[in-house]
Amino acid sequence: MKRLFVLVCALGLWAAAWAAPEVNIVPKPLNVETGDGSFTVDAATVVTVGRDASLRSVGELFAAMIEPVTGRAVKVKTAADGAKIALAVDPELGEEEYVLRVTPAGADVRGGSPKGVLYGLQSLRQLVIEGEGTVPAVTVKDKPYFGYRGAMLDVCRHFMPVEDVKAFIDILAMHKLNRFHFHLTDDQGWRIEIKKYPDLARKGSVRKETLVGNLRTSTEYDGIPYGGYYTQKQIREIVRYAAERHIEVIPEIEMPGHGLGALTAYPWLGCRGENYEVWTRWGISKDVFCAGKDSTFEFLQDVLAEVIELFPSKYIHIGGDECPKARWKECPLCQRRMKENGLKNEEELQSYFMQRIEKWLNDHGRNIIGWDEILQGGISKTATVMSWRGSKGGIAAAKAGNTVIMAPNTHCYLDYRQTQQQEFEPLGQVKYLPMRQVYALDPYEQLTPDECKYILGVQGNLWTEYIPDFRQVKHMLLPRLAAIAETGWAYDRKDFEDFSRRMRQFRKVYDCAGYNYATYFFDGKDE
Repeated sequence: MKRLFVLVCALGLWAAAWAAPEVNIVPKPLNVETGDGSFTVDAATVVTVGRDASLRSVGELFAAMIEPVTGRAVKVKTAADGAKIALAVDPELGEEEYVLRVTPAGADVRGGSPKGVLYGLQSLRQLVIEGEGTVPAVTVKDKPYFGYRGAMLDVCRHFMPVEDVKAFIDILAMHKLNRFHFHLTDDQGWRIEIKKYPDLARKGSVRKETLVGNLRTSTEYDGIPYGGYYTQKQIREIVRYAAERHIEVIPEIEMPGHGLGALTAYPWLGCRGENYEVWTRWGISKDVFCAGKDSTFEFLQDVLAEVIELFPSKYIHIGGDECPKARWKECPLCQRRMKENGLKNEEELQSYFMQRIEKWLNDHGRNIIGWDEILQGGISKTATVMSWRGSKGGIAAAKAGNTVIMAPNTHCYLDYRQTQQQEFEPLGQVKYLPMRQVYALDPYEQLTPDECKYILGVQGNLWTEYIPDFRQVKHMLLPRLAAIAETGWAYDRKDFEDFSRRMRQFRKVYDCAGYNYATYFFDGKDE
């Protein structure tokens, strides 16, 4: 009888464990403890924010997120009786840390700041949507691993209207990312209004036509002028929208290469000084900013003076990638600059160029980020390197004591195709980057524990040569952005099989938001 009793108890415990609800949060939380019962979120539920006015906007964002489930936006009040979701800032928690507690009586979300509270609400959002309003009793204690978790959108090859940029920001917030890298200038178009140089928008933002088909095989053009730029009022609107979602916008103003948009508007910026046009095809132009003219630096400082007024970000990205040196080799002014400054080669001239701009930005309270080519010729100790040509540039920078953001094309280029079944995809990049490979990113690859401290975080990049509209942006971005988000948030607790299981539920959040996304990963065709 005693053995039977023990067996029954064991079976009861096993059954209870088996029946415990799954908590499928992405990115993976630090700690999850399930409880008994559940809490129902419906139209009668109230979000309470106490006397903290900074939490009201966070609560209203959450109310809008779950409206497809509740039928209307739940009310946000200072206090309420009955079923409620209570929000509070807890100074004992870190800025991005949160604690989410759900009981049958309601939910409580505490964060070290309104940003932390918003992250807790993003987790609660997932549970509300998955359970169609019924949330299991649970305590989630969570915080991110890396401080920098970002994504880049290129609006130069194909322009994205303001509402699409806002939608991109919403997607970043959904994944608990906190940096939006805004790629604003390139050979194919200058996309930001600069009041001192109005032709940047009038002329530099428009190309006369666009290549049709693949860069490597096509010589066909559509014959249709293509353009678009953001006014300074629109930029402020985007920055404000991102700040409400606790995302910092980092602008990128490309130099010394990828500058045909500017050279077309003001030909004196180039070494040749004439006959420039905004590029109609993809790839890299030989024409770059002239490093031998002081007027080039005066122009860029004028541009950056307006940029830093628009963007309060700590960092300004100044490019530095893919800069051909042929024009500099031919330019008497560039060669004289090299001689006067004791520079051995054009790589050191680029280093001179970038460090001169960096000093100006440092003097104005900002730090720079540059693509890993800025390592050529030497960089200052205060520059941050964004490693894109694999991880090798980031590894070298960290070993040299520079801060690094890992965004290697081997794991983080989300414009690469995500299926081997090319017949199902529109024209795009030929390189293949499935979810498993994205998830496999190790930002600490080949680094010692002491060197690891220089890794600020990770970023996904979306270049738009073959992405003409925002529908295709979402298709390429989702669901792979979730893998980058999990590396940034939960690097120390990653497990691909567990991630795959949670993603099967997380896709419901995409569905609820009405996002079109690639289904190959969910169909088991391309992991």
